[in-house]
Amino acid sequence: MASAVQLGHIGQVSVTVSDIERSLGFYRDVLGLQHLYTFGQLAFFDCDGTRLFLDGLPEAREQGTSVIYFSVPDIDAATAELKARGVSFESEPHMIVRHEDGIEE
Repeated sequence: MASAVQLGHIGQVSVTVSDIERSLGFYRDVLGLQHLYTFGQLAFFDCDGTRLFLDGLPEAREQGTSVIYFSVPDIDAATAELKARGVSFESEPHMIVRHEDGIEE
């Protein structure tokens, strides 16, 4: 099947954790990952250009779930194409933040 969707590099991986403080210590102090920032129960680390996102809100999702975020040039077109291939989505794409360099998440 020819593909119009071009999945880019993995920009972020999300992991649900039960204890954000304990997880911060493990990923930052034990593994030595570069801690970028923390917002309440959400913590972010840099893994050589791929961001690790710890979600300390286990009541929102099943424990141990993860989400892989791919970079794509056109999120709406990529979503439509993947839906046509039978991929299901929990929600529609929406912008979380626009960075100073113009990149949208």
